[in-house]
Amino acid sequence: MAAYDVHRGDAVHPGKPVTVDRYTVGARINHWITATSLVLLAISGLSMFHPSLFFLSGLFGGGPWVRFLHPWIGVVLFFGFLGLFIRFWKANLWKREDGTWLARVRDVLAAHDENLPEVGKYNAGQKFVFWAMSILIIVLITSGLVIWEQYFSAYTTLGQQRWALLIHSIAAVMAIGVWIIHVYAAIWVRGTIRAMTRGWVTGGWAWRHHRKWLRELVTMRSGEGSGSGSKPAE
Repeated sequence: MAAYDVHRGDAVHPGKPVTVDRYTVGARINHWITATSLVLLAISGLSMFHPSLFFLSGLFGGGPWVRFLHPWIGVVLFFGFLGLFIRFWKANLWKREDGTWLARVRDVLAAHDENLPEVGKYNAGQKFVFWAMSILIIVLITSGLVIWEQYFSAYTTLGQQRWALLIHSIAAVMAIGVWIIHVYAAIWVRGTIRAMTRGWVTGGWAWRHHRKWLRELVTMRSGEGSGSGSKPAE
């Protein structure tokens, strides 16, 4: 059994309904700091992207404040997502069932769950969002440092800064697109938002959407209760 799919704090609680702990308080705080940072970055970045969007800078106190705050919020985003990456990268490794899930995406959209394979804590769509954001945030922080004139202009050329700005803008638009997909999916799959606000889901939700993870969780916790089983991931 793969211990990477079960994290410390994951637990099943009997009752009516059965509830399953999915995210710890620390993981939820980490997530919302990252999410808030991404939204603030998107708004402040768009205010500098085109003159027609400059009015958004008023939310931050004007143009000078936007130019000052935007890169620092980017630093917060980077370290916030780094915390999520350390917590969840193992659970987002690609598995055989993910390819099958992706090949049957029409059944996913049509909610024909009986035609889908059992998946772990995250399905292929969630893993796509995780790895796409991982790559894009690395691109954003790297290119962002190049164009952070206050601290790094002396170490780069004007040509490098222009290329970095173009790459930064493209990566930002892509990141906003991935974020929209993430939010839409969270709203579309009923019960998902509760997992990241309250930390738990119902047993029925876990059985329907992440049955393999639920099986692993129950088996592992049973093994721990009898003095055996693998140690869950941090």
